[in-house]
Amino acid sequence: MPDHGGPEHRHYLSALVAALARLRVALGWVCGVLVLVLAQPTGRSLAVGMSIASIGEAIRIWAAGHLYKSREVTSSGPYRFVGHPLYVGSTVMGIGVAIACASWPVAVLIAVYLASTLTAAIKSEEAYLRRAFGEQYDLYRSGIAARRASPGASRRRFSLRQVIANREYRAVVGLALAILMLALKATYNGMFWRAAAGR
Repeated sequence: MPDHGGPEHRHYLSALVAALARLRVALGWVCGVLVLVLAQPTGRSLAVGMSIASIGEAIRIWAAGHLYKSREVTSSGPYRFVGHPLYVGSTVMGIGVAIACASWPVAVLIAVYLASTLTAAIKSEEAYLRRAFGEQYDLYRSGIAARRASPGASRRRFSLRQVIANREYRAVVGLALAILMLALKATYNGMFWRAAAGR
């Protein structure tokens, strides 16, 4: 019988996780095209869904304003409460987009995409942080760091400059484009069904 816990199996899983983490942006664009094709948005679904998605983006902006990648184990802002607030924000955005699209196939597609790529990204990033920061990261994850951290580290103020440095504007632009495209499709769908009803 194959040894599913052997070195080869673990190497295969590690390679798969790394590939998903590395390709999640490209896969996101492919997923986005499929979402647009399958979406059946209405004015109401857009209003509710995009309001939720905007909350998700706000969480991401808050996190990006505190994150100093590869330089430290961040413990200020939303990082005081959750280990991966950027991905929490992405998940909330995904839920919002799924609601806006008003389509079960879209909801399933978004759920599969987020569950696979974000899980891979988290595993990959946690492995890197443990290699880079060792015990400091493990203490942070266990909550001990929150009690030991200096007041300056945990109470650092939000930085708009850091939001820009982390290129969070790309997610903002992406969300704006999603809203625009879905609004155009909702308008087209409404015009199509009104024209069909008038025949």
